[in-house]
Amino acid sequence: MLKLFAPGQRVFVCGSSNEPTALLSHLGQLALPDNLEFVQFPIAGLNSTDFTAWNESACITSFFMTPTLAKADPARVQFLPMQMRYVYDYLTQNIDVALLQVARDAQGELRLGPNVDFVEAALTSANVVIAELNHGLVAPAGCPAINAERIDYLFESERALLEMPVPKIDETATIIGRLVARLIADGDCIQTGIGAIPAAILEQLGDKNDLGLHSGIIDDGCMRLILKGNINGAFKSIDRRRHVTGGSLCSRAMHDLLVDRPDVVFRATNYTHELSTIRQLSNFVSVNSAVEIDLLGQVNAEYAGGRQISGTGGSVDFMRAAKVSSGGRSIIAMTATARGGTVSRIVPKVELVTALRTDIDIVVTEFGVARVKHLPLQERALALIDVAAPQFREELRAAWHAHA
Repeated sequence: MLKLFAPGQRVFVCGSSNEPTALLSHLGQLALPDNLEFVQFPIAGLNSTDFTAWNESACITSFFMTPTLAKADPARVQFLPMQMRYVYDYLTQNIDVALLQVARDAQGELRLGPNVDFVEAALTSANVVIAELNHGLVAPAGCPAINAERIDYLFESERALLEMPVPKIDETATIIGRLVARLIADGDCIQTGIGAIPAAILEQLGDKNDLGLHSGIIDDGCMRLILKGNINGAFKSIDRRRHVTGGSLCSRAMHDLLVDRPDVVFRATNYTHELSTIRQLSNFVSVNSAVEIDLLGQVNAEYAGGRQISGTGGSVDFMRAAKVSSGGRSIIAMTATARGGTVSRIVPKVELVTALRTDIDIVVTEFGVARVKHLPLQERALALIDVAAPQFREELRAAWHAHA
């Protein structure tokens, strides 16, 4: 396998639940060539490989910051801000080697998965494909097949599925979940993210009917709604009766159910995050979170305390897609405060702009719902102050009046 690498190559590494971790552990013990550039979209809590530790010249280009990367040699960590839809296009060029995980489905066919967001893009570009064939995993029926002839080296393993820690849903997340659930109607098509608030929202949708799913991820909350029939895709204008996702962040128990669910369809980000695709879905409801929102409605979803803590991700893709969906809504759901209630998440001005003030329709905190779509600046600011934590409202009003 070592002969497949050469100095100066760019090496794409699958992230999320499809990171080939046994393969990476093996590669980390080898004397790899100098000046390799690894390219990955990692997820905090799931992907923890520090490629800069492999030798003194290895570097990584990442589209998302994680605790592991924060501790790595900063001179060799290159953060690239980019929306997920355009990460796909970026990876269709200048990739030399692709590292991925594959598994056999219940019928023995070789498939990608359980995360396929950028794999097709990297396969388009890469001259060399090295795959970890994980015998400890059965591929979901809805994952794309891959021709074994496309793989140059197959590294076999048998290991457990990568699983995200289960989010803890506290009282505040539950309140926010209830408020967001009231904004979702029967027949809507939903997209949610990762964490306690998205999990709380999904918990509150058990009384909804005929929901659709078109999202970057599927998790246990989504699967429970599919199993109960709340999500059935009956009214989707495309992919009817299909649940479209880029990857699974399900527990092992729920993943095992995906093995026989061809209606859960795994697609790349040039489909899941593509505006021209989502605009065909009526009543598309995008639900995302934020680090902070300012009184103009600008969203910071990735920067805090003067440092990059996450990334642009797919939130802006979905916000803008919701804008062009007939009946679509772009929702930001977040706690009103951080650091034990000492810091307001609604601020006079954000530290960094991830999404524009024109990208959001509704902001939800535990203190209420601010419908900012079509509101002029003064009314927008007042609506956002009304859903801030009470102890910060006077300060925010004073800041707004000074600005105005």
